[in-house]
Amino acid sequence: MPVDRIHWEDLPLDARRAVEQQAGPIHHAETVAAGRNSGIAITVRTSGPVQFVKGVPLDHPQARTQQREAAVNPYLPPSCPRLLWRVQTAGWDLLGYEYLVGRHADYSPGSGDLALLAHALTELQNTPCPDLDDLKIAEDRWSKYAGPNGVEQLAGDTLLHTDLAPHNLLINDRAHLIDWAWPTRGAAWIDPAVLVLRLMEAGHTAKAADEWARAQFPSWAAAPHTSVASFSEANANVWDEIARHDSAEWKKRMGRNAHDWVTYWRARAS
Repeated sequence: MPVDRIHWEDLPLDARRAVEQQAGPIHHAETVAAGRNSGIAITVRTSGPVQFVKGVPLDHPQARTQQREAAVNPYLPPSCPRLLWRVQTAGWDLLGYEYLVGRHADYSPGSGDLALLAHALTELQNTPCPDLDDLKIAEDRWSKYAGPNGVEQLAGDTLLHTDLAPHNLLINDRAHLIDWAWPTRGAAWIDPAVLVLRLMEAGHTAKAADEWARAQFPSWAAAPHTSVASFSEANANVWDEIARHDSAEWKKRMGRNAHDWVTYWRARAS
């Protein structure tokens, strides 16, 4: 559920004071336009380093996803921005991150960002998965969308991002995974399975996305065909549900990509 975006001066005074106790006196705060899941998202300039501050009202459903994001941050790869502080006051849950200068990733065929993307995701696949109650569990998360084959084959011990849209990677000299609202424990090949749809969104064919992912990620190259089929069908059902609740064109397009992928995977030799 999207959160209504407000500006720094719209935060309750006690919340602003609490932020300044953590970040230092704020000389300038600029609202970030991207994203829909934070009630406030700003870059703040102080006498120290620039910080990125995001937050949601404590009584909003998105507060749960922000809790997951805060809980998993200490366990993320070094490329991910560090959570510097967290305050809950005046009806708000506010997080302060180190600020990274960068642009959103380009996933189009031939983009130089693809190599950086592969490096970032490989780093994540080699990161130990923490034992946290806040993590989603893959077989639980997709169970209601699965067909008769079930989702037991989604189980695993890999830390997954699961929302690998290009706006969730910041690019400078490397790729940085951001926006950890849906950290999940599961089979390592699930993140590549999520990624291929985003590659298709950027103009890759299903076959080209598959071949690229197989060349980059051993987990994908070794993924059991039937397991990927079960997940792909469940994920297509997820996108159908998303599009039913929000008719934004990009969501409908992702649903079509998901079904095109299922068709490709069914026809592909195991």
